[in-house]
Amino acid sequence: MMDSIEAILTPRCLISQLKETDVGALQAITDASVTSLIHFLPEPFTLADAEALIAGFGPEGSFFGVWDAAGADLKGVIGVHPKENREIEIGYWFSGAARGKGLATEAVRAVVTRLAALYPEHQILAECHPGNGRSWALLERVGFVPTGKTGHRPGRMVLSWRRGSPD
Repeated sequence: MMDSIEAILTPRCLISQLKETDVGALQAITDASVTSLIHFLPEPFTLADAEALIAGFGPEGSFFGVWDAAGADLKGVIGVHPKENREIEIGYWFSGAARGKGLATEAVRAVVTRLAALYPEHQILAECHPGNGRSWALLERVGFVPTGKTGHRPGRMVLSWRRGSPD
């Protein structure tokens, strides 16, 4: 399913499925500022962890790299994971140097828009800790709204993307 998502080019980034050759770049941007917020990422995040993350997902779920527009510098990662009942969950992390520049908003919006076009019968969800104000605000900017449901991860709430939300 997710292997049908082709590369996405936005004004400032190239979004494409991570490959084995991306392990060094992935490991480099996944520091303690990321691993402290994402429960399934070990600290420290090693090259072996990066290899396992990329190898562990395939057509049923994928991690996409968010590169600069030239495709040379990895800025972040967006995970896309199909769930039961026609749901797709997204999640993301970005390097410290990429934060606060609107790049994550641009990239997440592009991925969600592509998912909605490819899978119109699916609901697109995200889990976020309410105390993570920056991530919560990003999700709201791209059209997610709180559902009032608790997430599967500790302390997280579920947000759902609303079709036709202002971009």
